[in-house]
Formats: sequence, C-alpha cells, structure tokens
Amino acid sequence: MKIVRFEIGKKIGYGVLKNKSIRVIQGNPFRAIRYSGVSVRLSDVKLLAPCIPSKIVCLGLNYRSHAREIDAQIPENPLIFLKPPTAVIGPEDKIIYPDMSQRVDYEGELGVVMKKKTSHVTKEEALDFVLGYTCFNDVTARDLQNRDGQWTRAKGFDTFAAFGPWMETEIDPSSVPLETYLNGEQKQKGNTSDLIYSVREVISFISRVMTLLPGDVIATGTPSGIGPMKPGDTVEVKIAPIGTLRNYVIKPPAAD
Repeated sequence: MKIVRFEIGKKIGYGVLKNKSIRVIQGNPFRAIRYSGVSVRLSDVKLLAPCIPSKIVCLGLNYRSHAREIDAQIPENPLIFLKPPTAVIGPEDKIIYPDMSQRVDYEGELGVVMKKKTSHVTKEEALDFVLGYTCFNDVTARDLQNRDGQWTRAKGFDTFAAFGPWMETEIDPSSVPLETYLNGEQKQKGNTSDLIYSVREVISFISRVMTLLPGDVIATGTPSGIGPMKPGDTVEVKIAPIGTLRNYVIKPPAAD
C-alpha cells in the first residue's frame, strides 16, 4: 500500500495511491485507515512530504560499504543524530544550496516512518511500530561537517531533509535495493542487507534513547558513493519497491 500526503487547491490530506488514483482517507493514516469515499487523480495534486515528523533521527556510518569508502571504524553502537523538522521538503521540491557551504552532498537512504508511540521496544517487535518506508536524501554540507566536528549545522539547513514520494507499507526492510542518481548518472548502488545495524536494531536502539512519535522518521544511513551536488543539478533517490524521490538543487534566493 502506498500512502501519500497531498495538496489540492487549499486542502491537504492523506490518501492511498493505486493506478494513478488517490483514494482519500479520513484524518491521518496513523490509526485505522478509513476511506472518505472521495478519489482524486494523481495528476491533479501536488505530492507533499509523506508526513510531518516531530523529529528526524538519522544514522551515521551504517553501511559497511560506506565505512570502507571513508576508511572508518565500525561504530560500537548506532551513531545517531537529529535533523530538525524545518528541514523537511517533499518530492519535486528544491534543495537550497546555502551560501556558507562550498560542498553539499547527496546521501540516498531508506527512511522509516513510525506508526505509533515507540519506547523501549525489542528488535523482535520493532517493525510492529512502523507504518511504512520512504526514500530519503540526507543532504549534507560536507565541508561544514568536517569543520565543525559535530553535525547539527551541516545536516540541519532548511531543505536538507528530502523524503517521499510516499510511504510504502509492504516491503521487507532487511533487503531493499537503493540507488542515487545525479543528473541521470548513477552515483550510489547499495542494499539494506549491507547495513551494519538492521532496521529492527536501529528502531530498538533509538527507542531506548528517546520516545518516537507517530510520523517520526528514521533515516537509516547511506551506502558508498556519496558526492557533491551543485545548483542546477537534479538528484534522485530510487528504491525499487517504493519509487523515486526527485529534487532540484538551486542557489539561495536573493536577499530583499
């Protein structure tokens, strides 16, 4: 099931996508899904980020291929950090290249969307708390990350948490292919089977640190092949069982 969040006219809603038609649901999908009886065409709406998270918890260095790529040691525990919800953008939205950075990178990832309040869960029960999965681009100002020694500024700019185009509820997160393309050229190719800490382990670990709420997003880490983008570029994160997240890199708007 593909769950979308969309805008049509001045209204925002959730629905289930099938055959380019959206069956609108009542309220939100974090409880039982109840259809409103209304359907709209996909071509008539603007797709938004699939949910509004209270927080975005990201994983650093969680693919073996990426650890080899940067010659880093495997972390003893999942390495987590936060992105602010103000960084969220959706499919076809623009990533703003900040003036204070000279290198902004793509990082294609599998995103996990939580369904319900999650605290101190075991890895065996962790997936019961998941609503669905999405494509995520953990946009990073690499030069600022290296300069600061911590990641808040480098990861937290407005537009640096792109995800979508929807949530897919019916995939096995233990073996999901992931690709990232820059201007149509493949830059990353990985599979979640290469994760150092599995989705189950990550959810359990995070839930013992902080309570996850409905709509919160976990970005599970990026495989090898990270690299820079520049204004004018188009970046796509493709996860075959889900779809494609496409965004466009632009210069910051001129100051008034």
